[in-house]
Amino acid sequence: MSATTAPAAHADGHAHTGGHHTSLGLDNRKIAIWAFIGSECMLFASLISTYLIYKRRSPQGPYPHEAWTNPSTGEVMKPILDIPVTSASTFVLLMSSVAMVMALNAVQTKHQPKVTTWDKIKGSSKLWLWMTAALGTVFLGFQAYEFTSFINEGLTIRTNLFGSSFFTLTGFHGAHVTVGVLWLFTLLAIDYKRGLQPKDELLVDIAALYWHFVDVVWIVIFPLIYLIK
Repeated sequence: MSATTAPAAHADGHAHTGGHHTSLGLDNRKIAIWAFIGSECMLFASLISTYLIYKRRSPQGPYPHEAWTNPSTGEVMKPILDIPVTSASTFVLLMSSVAMVMALNAVQTKHQPKVTTWDKIKGSSKLWLWMTAALGTVFLGFQAYEFTSFINEGLTIRTNLFGSSFFTLTGFHGAHVTVGVLWLFTLLAIDYKRGLQPKDELLVDIAALYWHFVDVVWIVIFPLIYLIK
């Protein structure tokens, strides 16, 4: 009789692959990313609360939703937020989450036969990771355009309370998106070097959790800043 035994199964039905698992049946790395996301939720909750508290307390413009008079020129200025542009960037970021789901699915099903053209497209992890990174980069481009426009219109982080809280909140979110894009490029580097395999599912899954978290945070930020007057 052989002394070799079958790999022990996880709580989720997958065979043990050498990872360090907790009593919950989850890999330590997945527990760590959930703990990190929880701490980041507290950070963004404090930033959003600060924005809401100071939103209407600026003694001078520019303002997000109200027209204001420039004291140096006497010119009446329109509200500074450009909702159509930010709506487009929001759509881009949401689509990046769809691409991230496809990237994870492509890694999970890497060894399954690809018969049709759509199967081959759907099974290309490189394609979907590139698309996610590209959409994230486009979102950052929209944010850079918005920040530049606001500065040209007289709103900086030092102008008033609205400017300080707005640039801090959206700037921190943009920094998180930047980290996510860089993370995606590291996964692409691995994919080009040796190919992401089903055994790498956890690596992609953790990155996907972070990316979806960044998207969910923006879903909260967008209506609070841009839609609710």
